[in-house]
Amino acid sequence: MSEDSPTYALPAPEPRRDGRKRLSLIWLVPLVAGLVGLGLVVRTWLKTGPTITITFDTAESLENGATEVRYKDVVVGKVSSIVLREDDSRVLVEVDLTPDGARLAVKDSRFWVVRPRIGIGGVSGINTLLSGAYIGVDVGLSEESQRDFVGLEKPPAVTNDQKGRQFTLSTRDGGSVTIGAPVYYRRVAVGRIVDAALDDNGQQITVRVFIDEPYDGFVTTGVRFWNAGGVDLAVSSEGLKLNTQSLATVLAGGIAFQAADERNPGDRAAEDSKFVLYDNIATALAPPDGPSVSALLVLRQSTRGLALGTPVDFNGIVIGAIKSIEPQYDLKSQNFYSNVLVELFLERLGPAWATLKGLNPEADSPALAVLQKLIDQGLTAQLRAGNLLTGQQYVALYFKPGAKAKRVATLDAVPEIPTAAGSLEEIQTQIESIVTKLDKIPFEQLGADLRTTVNSANTLLRTFDQDIAPQAKQTLENAAAAIRSLEANLTSPEAPIQQDTRRMLDQLNRTAASFRVLADYLEKHPESLLRGRAVEPEPAAAPPAQ
Repeated sequence: MSEDSPTYALPAPEPRRDGRKRLSLIWLVPLVAGLVGLGLVVRTWLKTGPTITITFDTAESLENGATEVRYKDVVVGKVSSIVLREDDSRVLVEVDLTPDGARLAVKDSRFWVVRPRIGIGGVSGINTLLSGAYIGVDVGLSEESQRDFVGLEKPPAVTNDQKGRQFTLSTRDGGSVTIGAPVYYRRVAVGRIVDAALDDNGQQITVRVFIDEPYDGFVTTGVRFWNAGGVDLAVSSEGLKLNTQSLATVLAGGIAFQAADERNPGDRAAEDSKFVLYDNIATALAPPDGPSVSALLVLRQSTRGLALGTPVDFNGIVIGAIKSIEPQYDLKSQNFYSNVLVELFLERLGPAWATLKGLNPEADSPALAVLQKLIDQGLTAQLRAGNLLTGQQYVALYFKPGAKAKRVATLDAVPEIPTAAGSLEEIQTQIESIVTKLDKIPFEQLGADLRTTVNSANTLLRTFDQDIAPQAKQTLENAAAAIRSLEANLTSPEAPIQQDTRRMLDQLNRTAASFRVLADYLEKHPESLLRGRAVEPEPAAAPPAQ
């Protein structure tokens, strides 16, 4: 701009203030970040359920932050921490449940680690070989929440979502009862053994079984349970019989049940009903025992092969067992004998028991009265061989006319059944008799006589060989020569015998011809037998020819 140009003066700026306050946009950034953070917190809180603590014996197969908690194969939580308890005895596993899994944390829920396992029911958890172990859950039925649990080392035999009922069995011998072993009805697996434990007194074993629905309806008040484990091998008149429920019962045992009376099985049994677990099917399905009666057997023979529980048989029916065996000593005869006390259940005789009981209905003890009547009729006990291989024996009752019983002073309140010598003892006596008779045979004298006879036979054979044999040979040669000469005389045409035979045959032919002429003449002139043959004139000579 030149100096001659006009100059314009600018007015000084005056600040103006707007009456409204404006918020700077820069504050939107922290505001949005805060809202996002709050949303993440709320979202995380909404997706996170309660935290529970599970105590295990070991943390085998568990991983912090990786092991999942599954219910029906749905993930409901994850392990967040694994630490040792203060006393180092167990492991504390903290699990963060999902909101959906919050309802699993109730008082009676159960947790266990799912690993590959081989059991009676087969192989389980095989999928964990690839995916890894996880914690399984059995949701409880309680409505009371809980945060601390004690984990199971094995999966429960029955979960709360399984339909069916449990029953209690009692037995004195567990046999082959194993937790998880099957329970059979008519050889079909309908349940399993879920628990088995000794009672506090150690005298009984309580077994709990679970029967699946709808098979639990077959458990009625009239069913009998028995131990079906192992192999039932029996030898009878029909041959060898092998009886078992399945291969699983042979290896790990099992239980079977059936109604004792198929026509009247009884009412449906309530849950947790108590039953007796019998040793075998024969004992389980046996008729009702009823009240028992004791009897005494005085055995003056060896009781080897007898034991407590040895059966007492009557006509093929087991009606009792041996209760005790006590050796005794007789001062008079100075011999040992045994008092064998047997327990009899006469009601096992069925209709026969009812008939016998009716003979004396007013008796205070019907069983004792019936037993005494049978003894008066000749009831006798005898030991018989039950198994020739093992030497086991049993007591057989039968009727022997004239059998009389005596009472022992120490057991005078118990009727005594007469005894007879056992079958093995009879066989032994017969063998001893045979041996005694064999001992009386003079084997030495018989041997000497036999040697003399053999020597005489040898002398005779030598004489025959030296003297008789050459003469016999010569005789045979002469006989052969005579036969050859006879053959020559008979077969040669010029032999005299042949010529004489021909002449004789010619004469016979002529004689036969004469007889035929005579017969023809007599047939024509039978009167000639009385008058003789008529003289026939000689024929006239023919005239000379002219």
